[in-house]
Amino acid sequence: MKRPSLLPTSAVNLVPTTQQSSPDKLALRRFMRNPIAMIGVLALLITVIASVLAPIISPYPPTAIDLTNVRQPPSAEHLLGTDSTGRDVFSRLLAGGQISLMVGFLAALMAVAIGTLAGVAAGWFGGIVDGIISRIVDIMLSVPAVLVIIVLAGVIGPSVPMLIVVIAGLAWPTPARIARGVVLSLREEEFVQAARAFGSRTGFIIFRHLVPGVLPPIVVSATLLVAESVLLESSLSFLGAGVQPPQSSWGNMLNEAQSLTVLSSMPWLWVPAGLMIAITVLSAMAVGDGIRDAIDPRKNR
Repeated sequence: MKRPSLLPTSAVNLVPTTQQSSPDKLALRRFMRNPIAMIGVLALLITVIASVLAPIISPYPPTAIDLTNVRQPPSAEHLLGTDSTGRDVFSRLLAGGQISLMVGFLAALMAVAIGTLAGVAAGWFGGIVDGIISRIVDIMLSVPAVLVIIVLAGVIGPSVPMLIVVIAGLAWPTPARIARGVVLSLREEEFVQAARAFGSRTGFIIFRHLVPGVLPPIVVSATLLVAESVLLESSLSFLGAGVQPPQSSWGNMLNEAQSLTVLSSMPWLWVPAGLMIAITVLSAMAVGDGIRDAIDPRKNR
């Protein structure tokens, strides 16, 4: 004989069925609810798109010289005025964004790739490997980046590839330390120990289990490295050890602001480039902070 249910049919149908969202979806939801991070993403997207479309948007060639229109204020013909050789500031600003952003993103990408591999190797193998990599990291962190690049620029000549390689070569210790710390904790986890017990190859364990676990904090570090790389390129170009004229970057556009006359009475020569540097750096840092808050395990919704 079939026993009747203790709950009425209507009550049984009202029992809720909860579905737990995946950690990735929760992190994305938290990130999208962060207004400052979303403003940073929007500002970066607009900056990148404008720089990519610079050849289409620019009203004049960025290197075109017009000595009859030297240091002209903003007008309908020249939206942001002209510089000391009559070049259109707006066109140079867009072209400079291509160089500054390329240096920032490529240098950060190279630094993260090198640092992640070095940090994972140090944390996984330990012993003498960890000791050697850790000492190299300590030495690299004590090297003044600006001084090294200025010396190299004097020896081999300043160029964009040199900037990218040297900035990446000096920036990789930061993600390496982050990756090492994460791997030291992950290698004691049960899923890693189980993979070792089943005889999985070292390469499989590293790229299947360790690298994915390292990626979240490394992504945060990468956004901050983009900001640091853009700032470093701008500083070096301003000092004459970075991107060289007639090629434009935001840093060498600030070269115009080396006299009190320009600073006080010709703001269109330096304010646009300074604003773009500030907007890019602040946006990248806002995105990094947003990602860090989104992946925070203490936040569960």
